[in-house]
Amino acid sequence: MSKNIEPRHYDVILSPVVTEKATIASEHNKVLFKVAAKATKPQIKEAIEKLFDVKVKSVNTLVRKGKVKAFRGNLGSQSNSKRAIVTLEEGHRIDVTTGL
Repeated sequence: MSKNIEPRHYDVILSPVVTEKATIASEHNKVLFKVAAKATKPQIKEAIEKLFDVKVKSVNTLVRKGKVKAFRGNLGSQSNSKRAIVTLEEGHRIDVTTGL
């Protein structure tokens, strides 16, 4: 792995997303991550390349709005979360089930 991993890279990438949609995307060399709300695409790209030692082709981001839930008559809402769909160059893979 790369030697110049900085602590800020761990603040950008929060966790991998393991869902049915993410599994289907992995067949097309794409990996989904939950990222910090203020993270930019260049920051996400740099963090993924340093942490996983892969080459990133592109990064697409989306903000998933929190759902409104009612519990015992009280309305509450879940927090919004930002996700990144990272497309990797050919020949590079990230296996999210093994971790760092």
